[in-house]
Formats: sequence, C-alpha cells, structure tokens
Amino acid sequence: MRRFRIGSAFGIPIKLDLTFLLVLPLFAVVIAIQVETWTDMLNQFWAADIDPQPLVASPVSWALGLTAALGLFAGIVLHELGHSLVAMRYGVAIDSITLWLFGGIAQLEEFPEEWQQELYVAIAGPVVSVALGGISYGTFLLVPPSETLALEATRFLLGYLAVMNVALAVFNMLPGFPMDGGRVLRALLVRTRPYAQATKIAAEVGKGFAILLGLAGVFVVFNPFLIALAFFIYIGASTEAQQTIVRAAFEGVVVADIMTPADRVQTVEEETSVAALTERMLADRHTGYPVERDGEIVGIVTLEDARAVREVEQDAYTVGDVMSTEIHTTAPNADVMEALTEMQENSIGRLVVADEEFAGLLTRSDVMTALSIIKTSGRFDSPASESGETGDWQSRPE
Repeated sequence: MRRFRIGSAFGIPIKLDLTFLLVLPLFAVVIAIQVETWTDMLNQFWAADIDPQPLVASPVSWALGLTAALGLFAGIVLHELGHSLVAMRYGVAIDSITLWLFGGIAQLEEFPEEWQQELYVAIAGPVVSVALGGISYGTFLLVPPSETLALEATRFLLGYLAVMNVALAVFNMLPGFPMDGGRVLRALLVRTRPYAQATKIAAEVGKGFAILLGLAGVFVVFNPFLIALAFFIYIGASTEAQQTIVRAAFEGVVVADIMTPADRVQTVEEETSVAALTERMLADRHTGYPVERDGEIVGIVTLEDARAVREVEQDAYTVGDVMSTEIHTTAPNADVMEALTEMQENSIGRLVVADEEFAGLLTRSDVMTALSIIKTSGRFDSPASESGETGDWQSRPE
C-alpha cells in the first residue's frame, strides 16, 4: 500500500504505511477499553496504588488509549532504529523504517555478511526495547502516587509502556523467522552450516511457529490479528528461504552461463503481421521475441502486445506497430541475481544480453531451468554467507 514519509532519524527516512492509519485507532480503542484491567494489573504486581476510577472516565480513557498507542509505536520505531544503527555500523545501507499493520520494518538494502554481524543486528532491536522498558519502569518508580489526575495518568502510561516494550522484545525473540529470534537462530546455525541450509532450517522452524500461532489465534483465543500475523510470518519465512536458496545456487554464475546465445535466439521482423506473430507463438510455444531490423535488435514484442490488438484487426497491424522499443539489457558477465532483480523490478520476462553487440537473450525460463538443474546437483547447499540479500527486519506490537 502507499507509504508517506513523516520524517527521518540518523539519515534514515521514517514512513507510514496506510495500514498503520487503520491499526493505530484500533490499538487506541483497545487500550482505552482495558484501562481498568491494566490498572488492576499494575496495582497487583507493582503495588502501583493507581486509582482507576478517574482514568476510566470517557474523555480520559480515550486520551490515555491514543497516547499509549502512540508511545507504543514510538517504541517500535526506536526498536527498528536499534537494528538499523548496528547494521549501518557494519556498512549496510538502510532504505527506510516503515510503520505498518504489524508494527515496524527496517528495510536493509542487504543483510550483514558475517554471522556475528547478523546476530548483533538481530538482537539490537530487542535490546533497545528492553532498555525502553527499563527506563519507563525506572521513571514510573520516580513518580510518586498522587491524587492529581495528570500524575496518575502519567504513571499509568509509564507502567503500560514498561510492560509492553519488554513484551515486544520477548515476542520478537521467539523463533518465528523472519522475526528477530528467527534471525538469531539462523546466525547461530551458520556457524556450523552453509548459509542456505541454515536459512532453510530457520525458515522451517519459523513456519512451525507460525502454524502454532495461527492455531492459537483460532482455537485458544479467537484473534484475527494473530491469525493474520501467523500468515505473514509463514509467507515471510517461505519467501526468504527461497530467495536465499536461489542466491546460493547462482553464486558465481553469470548471465553468459545460462542465457540463450544469439545464434539460437529466434527473432521476428518488424513487418510481420500480428496475426502471423500469434500463430508463430502458438507453434513455438514462446511468449516473446526480440524484433530485428538490419541485423540489430530494435524492440521486444510479447504476447501481451499481441493481445492488445483485436482479433479482427491483427492482419492489419504489424509487429513494428505494437512492439516495445524500450529494451532492457544486461551484460554477459553480469551476475544472474542482478539480472533477475532487474526483470522483477521492471515486470518483464526477458533481457537482451549485449556487450557492444547482441550476444543473446536471458528469459525467466532460462533462469528457472538453470535453477532446477543446480538444485538437483545439490549446489544450493553450498555456503552463501558471502552474498548479501535484500530484506526486512520486522517487529510487532503484540
């Protein structure tokens, strides 16, 4: 969903996802409704001696709910800053920190390469949250009981934030990869295993955790938020494991190793009719061709381009009329993962490979075929700790 930049810290943009604007009022309402419950808990365990009656009055409780929710999400931003600043110390660039439905995401351009670095980055967020909890609790102790509404409200907020920041740290340290605890697990596994294998194990543990969390959200205490969070963790673990295996498989592999060479690439002429093009696509089972003019590639035509022309007009239109002249290229010695990323970012299925002259074509099919062969050979179990990967650090408010 759309994101809005609201500021920056240490040069890192802070953004809000639209889903945050949905969850913030929800948290405010839930906290407001539970003011008396939280007050009783603080009184029971910390001998807080807070009188709940003035706090549960309608205007006061709603103000407390909103303030506590904002304080909670401010703590999440600081949690993500903990991850980010430690990562920056190791030379990792941070794209942004975003608040969204499930808390916060610090988006690293690549993960640290060494297991020790990933371990330190992973625990930095929970350490910050525990520190915030300790500071809130220490300040809570310094504020004496009072009949003044402002002071009692302040003590309530400090007590609430002390508990929730520590709870945030504990929850994130559970082994729900790609949460912080899952990343700690992977970092420890990498000491004795290849990076891809360690990621696969951590991801399986994370998916198991997600299943348990989802079952708890359905059968123990019905909670749609827990169910959605479980789904997010499961998908995140599966996706990152697959990305890591792909990177491990293609480590050291360049485009020239898997592309279709120029002498085997099938091209079409500009003058070919769209009707003839669709017949050829059906016969060749191809969905795209480079377009050639005088021995040079001048465009790319795809099945989507052909579909844009009504069937009754396909004889009247030529490939030159519908082709795309925006040609995305890559070099023969380019890293395969860089080429795959370019295809994904531009939502295209093929890249023209050129080095001064046309050298070949790289398609998604080429990449997937090569991946299948490499995985069959067992290469994906080779160490991949020397390759970085794009990803997110997540923390959540519950």
